[in-house]
Amino acid sequence: MRTSNPIFSRRGFRREGGQGPAARQAQPQPVAAAVGAAAGTPPAAGPTGNPYAAGYGDTGVSPAKDPTAASTAMTLDDVVVRTAGTLGTVALAAVLSWVLLPVDEADIGRSYGIAVGAALVAFVLSLVQTFKRRPAPALILGYAAFEGVFLGVISSATSTYLSPGVVVQAVLGTFAVSAGVLIAYRMRWIRVTRRFHGFVLAAATGFLLLMAADLLFSAFGAGHGLGFDSGALGVAFGIAGILLGAAFLALDFKQIEDAVAYGAPREESWLAAFGLTLTLVWIYLEALRVLSLLQGGDD
Repeated sequence: MRTSNPIFSRRGFRREGGQGPAARQAQPQPVAAAVGAAAGTPPAAGPTGNPYAAGYGDTGVSPAKDPTAASTAMTLDDVVVRTAGTLGTVALAAVLSWVLLPVDEADIGRSYGIAVGAALVAFVLSLVQTFKRRPAPALILGYAAFEGVFLGVISSATSTYLSPGVVVQAVLGTFAVSAGVLIAYRMRWIRVTRRFHGFVLAAATGFLLLMAADLLFSAFGAGHGLGFDSGALGVAFGIAGILLGAAFLALDFKQIEDAVAYGAPREESWLAAFGLTLTLVWIYLEALRVLSLLQGGDD
């Protein structure tokens, strides 16, 4: 099943529910052809249908049966290490920007300008990495650094002028959501099926369209836009965003599981870390929005 996360969707991962790696490797991979035109050519499928079989000398032998391939295959430990490094870069950049770029009420426009500029650079770097054929650690860590600057300035402004202490609560909330989704996924309380994928994709499309409409109404002088940044409607919209982020986190976990089962190259763990970082940043921002509204009311 294809994921909506652009970091994974171009890699050609596919896994049917209830089937083991051997059965999955024997199936064709239409995902590669479906996304190839839009996102570059993914790894060519080997004789078994495994999109990474060609990376092991075109033998079609899985890493479990090929010691040489197994030594260079991606593992969960690789994902954990890369994710820790990427998130650590985000956190370090956020702390440094909070300390070195304090939000000044007399010149708050400058602070928000820095935040917007950092967000734009991070967005461009994420797009470049998304459409690259192979993962580039420098691009991923660069994205993490600029994303950290954006989060540091926004978090500092929110904590200073809207809701003191809310940042710690948002971080703890992000960890709680992530741990909850991981436990639910490992216990198979969440099953990532085609129907689940379709529902998440539809919900994400609707959510993004509503956000775009809200920005347009705000830009053309409609005050608070559609009202998603204040009151009960804003809280409900933020909670919906957190739930959507949790759903994407489940998709990320499944794609990582599939990649390990297929014996994806170790460098793919950088893409896994990238995808997880994107999702966790999303959850943090939505948690920050909800907690700020709950603590600050409609002010």
